[in-house]
Amino acid sequence: MKPLWGIDLGGTKIEGVILENADSAKSLCRMRIPTEQEQGYQHIQNQIQKLLHQMTDETGLKPEKVGFGTPGTLDPLLQTLKNSNTTCLNGKAFVKDMEAKLGIPIVIANDANCFALAETRLGIVKEKMPDARVVFGVIMGTGVGGGVVIDGKVWNGRQGIGGEWGHNFLDESGGVAYTGRKGVVETVLAGPSLEDFYQRHTGTKRTLKEIYQRCKTGNDETAQQTIQRLTEFFGLAISVVINILDPDAIVLGGGVGNIDELYMDGVEVVKKYIFNNRLDTQFFRPKLGDSAGVFGAAMLVS
Repeated sequence: MKPLWGIDLGGTKIEGVILENADSAKSLCRMRIPTEQEQGYQHIQNQIQKLLHQMTDETGLKPEKVGFGTPGTLDPLLQTLKNSNTTCLNGKAFVKDMEAKLGIPIVIANDANCFALAETRLGIVKEKMPDARVVFGVIMGTGVGGGVVIDGKVWNGRQGIGGEWGHNFLDESGGVAYTGRKGVVETVLAGPSLEDFYQRHTGTKRTLKEIYQRCKTGNDETAQQTIQRLTEFFGLAISVVINILDPDAIVLGGGVGNIDELYMDGVEVVKKYIFNNRLDTQFFRPKLGDSAGVFGAAMLVS
């Protein structure tokens, strides 16, 4: 089996990996360089090429194909990137341009899909539930995203928005998202949204980590309300995904996904809302940590 090359294109860094093969999480090479997105689209392409050259120099290997995890997603009709918070990528024919620059085929998926793919094929799902056919990967951090893996393959959907539960309507109290839509999941469950909720009710700005610590002490009622808000609305929001997709497993990634109450109180709330007399869906913490994105990018070409 041939080594697999993957690139995780982030807002501040570009990370590359060469995995030993499609069944192994062993990396033959792993490197990072800054994205420097403020210098524009062409510079990002140059940085990617530079990183691949460095990896070739390090290992003596040359890629025949490269998988890319990207912010945003590829529009299947227009073949341009969209919905990227690295805004200079939006509207660009990234696949066509990078293939011309590198002289090899590339495959792309958004970062949440790469996370879901890695945890399915190399991570916690492979370990705990290897017979799972449908997996939903959740990213809850500064934003809220999701990815769908069916039979070991990413499901992008007809419009390239498969898994984007973060932009479903949830509750008007969440306010307005960057898209202009009001009350979507991201405006309620993302880390900054929870921090804003706490600040509105106390007048004090704290990080989510601090809020959670204060919740655990039992001495801060608003901190407890903030975490209760998280678990209640998480259960409601993810129940919609389960009712439609009915996945075997859900993996919770991102900083917000580290909160223990999601796996206890949050899962209990799910049971109230799903269209079934019990909850069989398995909820897992991720295993691969910050490796999931770049590992999943490499798995795209397997």
